[in-house]
Amino acid sequence: MSLLTLLSIVLVMGAVGYVLGRRKAIASAGGDSRRLHSLPGYYGTNALILTVVPALLVMAVWLIVQPLVIERSVTGMIPDSEISEMGSRGLVMTEVRRLAEGIETAIERGALTREEARNLRTELTDIRGRLGEVGVALGTDVSAPVLRAAQEYRALTSTARTAMSVAVLVLAALGLGYAYARSHHEFRARNSVEYAILAILMLASTIAILTTVGIVFSMLFETFNFFDLYPWREFFFGLEWRPSFEGNSDLGLIPLLWGTLYVSFIALLVAVPIGLFSAVYMAEYASKRVRSVAKPLIEILAGIPTIVYGLFALITVGPLLRDYFAEPLGLGSSSSRVMTGGVVMGIMLIPFVSSLSDDIINAVPQSLRDGSYGLGATQSETVKQVILPAALPGIVGAVLLAASRAIGETMIVVLGAGAAAKLSLNPFEAMTTVTVKIVGQLTGDTNFESPEALVAFALGLTLFVITLGLNVLALYIVRKYREQYE
Repeated sequence: MSLLTLLSIVLVMGAVGYVLGRRKAIASAGGDSRRLHSLPGYYGTNALILTVVPALLVMAVWLIVQPLVIERSVTGMIPDSEISEMGSRGLVMTEVRRLAEGIETAIERGALTREEARNLRTELTDIRGRLGEVGVALGTDVSAPVLRAAQEYRALTSTARTAMSVAVLVLAALGLGYAYARSHHEFRARNSVEYAILAILMLASTIAILTTVGIVFSMLFETFNFFDLYPWREFFFGLEWRPSFEGNSDLGLIPLLWGTLYVSFIALLVAVPIGLFSAVYMAEYASKRVRSVAKPLIEILAGIPTIVYGLFALITVGPLLRDYFAEPLGLGSSSSRVMTGGVVMGIMLIPFVSSLSDDIINAVPQSLRDGSYGLGATQSETVKQVILPAALPGIVGAVLLAASRAIGETMIVVLGAGAAAKLSLNPFEAMTTVTVKIVGQLTGDTNFESPEALVAFALGLTLFVITLGLNVLALYIVRKYREQYE
């Protein structure tokens, strides 16, 4: 049974539970809903929650645990010599999963029967031809142990999927029956529903927190593996970035960090003044008609894909800066440069600063404006001395949000700023950022046990720490200035 079918059945059972629970509660009150402790809808909602939520929770946990258990079981079937030959255990399991999916596809399309899939063990030529009939090509390095592991992986997955379907449906049926039995006019259904919703909200917040913790620990784990293979001093203080998967790599962070901060700085120089000034104009000076047109047009910039900005940098802005600034000043002849990436990224960040600052300025109490005007201040003096200081915490938050967005950008940097890791103050030279190198180190046929691949996790953790620092700084500034106006 597919996941979509199983999910649909559970939801249908939940809808049936809602109707039955509501009907029984009303019937127990003699048809008079005024005798019910709670509104009729609460009895139906209680049945819906008890039918659907536990079943979906079991399904979610099962889908998370099932691959881990099956992979641990299947990995023991593969000899160590096979793992060392293919490079790593992860690559072997990737091949096993691909073969298992291919066998399942062949069964679905009639090229293999389930009996043949269970019985075939070492007939590589036979199964290669069968899978080829449905467009699944096997590599030349596929061996008999890998094939047997794939067949076992497919069989265990099918069995586990069937067991999950049975468990989920049985649990949904039990929840439906229990809720139906409790649906009585004296039952406090509203309290039960509110407790259930509170538990769901707490679970959602817990999942969000655990996701963050999981991301951090996954990066920390791989980063520690990297520092076991590469000295941390050379990573944090190294001035050269020359990765080589053949060994003897120089993996210094400073050139990448410098390029990231340089490009982000130029982007903020473009985005912050334009965005802030446009926000002040729309909030304080523009008419309603102008604002209704200008604000949506500015916000359109936020919806443009970054690859389009990258092409704009490569085709338009780069040659423009080269022909009218770089070459006349003798600063280079390349279209890929820090200035190109920074300017285009700044254009992309304008709506982040403008929209948020506009909303924040509009949220400043009108009483502050009226008081300033009552003391004889002009509109410009009111904006400079009253409104902007009052809105400063929110504006700082908008700027730091834009800075975080700039630090994490990739495509604009790839197409506009280049991929050269270097230390230079010349904004008309090509440089690169941390995010670009993360993509580069994890692209292609990569051995994830090498420092050249694991360095991507150390770079990611570095970006996380930088972003966290920006958030802490924003929180400090917001609290400091908020005390003056509350």
